[in-house]
Amino acid sequence: MIKRPPYLPRQTRPSHSTPPNLTRTFLCFSVMRTVAVLGGGAGGAGCILLPVILIESSSRFGGWLRSTRRPDSAVFEQGPRGIRPAGAVGQNTLNMVDDLGLGREVLPVLYSHVASKNRFLYVNGRLNRMPSGLRGLLRTTPPFSRPLLYSLASEILVKKSKEEDESVHSFVSRRLGQELADLAVDSLCRGVFAGDCRKLSVRSCFPPLFKAEQQMGSLILGMLLGSGSAATVTPGPLAKKAKKESWAQWSLRGGLETLPESIAEYLQRSGKAELQKNAPVKNISHSELGWKIQLEDGVVSADHIISALPAKALACVLPPSCQSLTQMLQDVHAVTVAVVNLEYDGSILPVQGFGHLLPSSEDKGLLGVVYDSVPFPEHNQPNRETTRLTVMMGGAWFQEVFGDPESVTSERLLKQACEAVCRQLGVKAAPIWSHVSLQRDCIPQYYLGHSQRVESMRSFIRSRNLPLSLVGSSFDGVSVNDVIFSGRAAVEELFKKI
Repeated sequence: MIKRPPYLPRQTRPSHSTPPNLTRTFLCFSVMRTVAVLGGGAGGAGCILLPVILIESSSRFGGWLRSTRRPDSAVFEQGPRGIRPAGAVGQNTLNMVDDLGLGREVLPVLYSHVASKNRFLYVNGRLNRMPSGLRGLLRTTPPFSRPLLYSLASEILVKKSKEEDESVHSFVSRRLGQELADLAVDSLCRGVFAGDCRKLSVRSCFPPLFKAEQQMGSLILGMLLGSGSAATVTPGPLAKKAKKESWAQWSLRGGLETLPESIAEYLQRSGKAELQKNAPVKNISHSELGWKIQLEDGVVSADHIISALPAKALACVLPPSCQSLTQMLQDVHAVTVAVVNLEYDGSILPVQGFGHLLPSSEDKGLLGVVYDSVPFPEHNQPNRETTRLTVMMGGAWFQEVFGDPESVTSERLLKQACEAVCRQLGVKAAPIWSHVSLQRDCIPQYYLGHSQRVESMRSFIRSRNLPLSLVGSSFDGVSVNDVIFSGRAAVEELFKKI
């Protein structure tokens, strides 16, 4: 059981006060060590119960959590748009939201909401609603050729693999059939990882499925009986409310960028942390006296580094003595995604739901379309009926479809997104507003052997007694919850050493 850390008090307090428990934490670390956090994204956010020097290369904190807020109160997300509350990692994030005083800003989407019940696949030139509930499992529902219950019923008879890892596509084909792998799982991996399920590791991308087979011999038995212990977090009031009300996902009234903004505001207010923006790390070196972090305009000394940098970015600044670690970090690849926000006048959707995904066999370049106005109508303009959509493109297929990300134009991406909305949703009108973002190397790809590679990295760090923690999306999960939890886990590990 992981005890709930005192991120912040829940009670209203004077703007410059610090909670007693957090004060003791600050004093403890002030006496014993200086901790530098490299990277001001969600991974760095998970370390907020430490007094730190937070070093960020860009002009803002938040990483891929980025929200465009227009003067008319409309909100558009260039990164994640909804966070799931489930599990220890979901409860951990909600505890942080609670402690930051953001509870009243939360926009929950219940499992009973149409956005939770209706998700679509675009296959063979048409939208197909994904089966849900027992009735959906018993029926033959396009684009599938037989009821999904057949695949589930026969899965329990499939022998477990003896391989240490397997691609997601191979795993699902073997256990549930090729049709599900080719259509549903191919689309899911494109929607979550912007990646190719034929290359992604099932052990690293879907660890509960891998554990269910290894420990219970069946996905069905694993889901019914559980497949081993998992981390637990004591839920706070907001997490308890999410469970009681059956939240499927949530956002914040001002967009998800509100979360890192609130963390940065708290750290500045506390006076116990030093925040540096526009401070790219040039290189780092280590000696018996600790780390020296070379910035453009000076040097920062630290006893311990928590790196929330992308794997390849960290590889570029490590000293020559870490050559083996550098090589392993360089092997963690990431893909580029084009995010096109569109706003249309009136209600233009032919269906209501969260959105639709496409398998790679349908259109390699287009990953999916999110119907933003359906789950989060609060982000629409308040005085005019409009529909907000987000088109995701590229990912593992970006280079093949669009060419070099450095040379592709916003005009081309916008044109392709609008054509996709017209073709797939029947929307003939032009958008009244648009925004194109090219998110370079935004989603790490957990290829075969990823978990073993990450363990080798940490084994290298342990064997040389390096005061270095690896957190963030390059290692233990790409979701916002996973990234924040990885920061928390690094802090827990530091507490154990003290």
